[in-house]
Amino acid sequence: MGRIGTIINRKGKQDAKKAKEFTKLGRYIMVAAREGGGDPTYNAALMSAIEKAKAANMPNDNIDRAVKKGAGETDGAVFTELTYEGYGPGGVAVLVECLTDNTNRTAANVRSYYSKGKGNLGTNGCVSFMFDRKGVLVIDKKEGMDDEELEMTFIEAGAEDISVETDYYEVITDIGDFAGVRDALSSQGFEFSMAELRYLPQTMTKLTDEEDIKYMQKLIDLLEDDDDVQTVYHNWEE
Repeated sequence: MGRIGTIINRKGKQDAKKAKEFTKLGRYIMVAAREGGGDPTYNAALMSAIEKAKAANMPNDNIDRAVKKGAGETDGAVFTELTYEGYGPGGVAVLVECLTDNTNRTAANVRSYYSKGKGNLGTNGCVSFMFDRKGVLVIDKKEGMDDEELEMTFIEAGAEDISVETDYYEVITDIGDFAGVRDALSSQGFEFSMAELRYLPQTMTKLTDEEDIKYMQKLIDLLEDDDDVQTVYHNWEE
């Protein structure tokens, strides 16, 4: 399985939480529009945020409202980006990205989740060195696609790494090449079920103790269920 196999698997488990997912995606879009303007043509972060929202089937009206709020065309809360790092059971590295309009609330909640999951919230930098920041493009397989031919196409577009899975292709890029590779493949007609910058673990940690597994799952669920939490990264080999 490719480096983001667990991400794909967990993505499917979250499909029933669309309303909560749309809230998080809306915040992501607002921050991108606020920082780089409301035109995705000139704002790569906003384009990525919109693509992520569309991949999750977020309605266009929701996307447009979020862009306008972020660009200051309508009144909206100001969100702050925060990153928390720490360890779950068994020394699993857990990195959490948040967007919040109340930093005190978010800090208290995240700290309590680590505690309830038998983990420990650490200091900035304590686990981030275990991850690589990369561009991730996922293309679902369709009938007639030739693996070898497409691998060459992805390489020519500038991909750094490629993994051919049963149902999809996983294309990894350097963060500086992400927009170029995405645009090159998009211009050739490829559609993405995931197109974003992510932290990918360098090595994985396997848990064998049933108690550790139970609390690790609890930690992830608590974090992902919080509206302030955008993304949870970890190196647990599920």
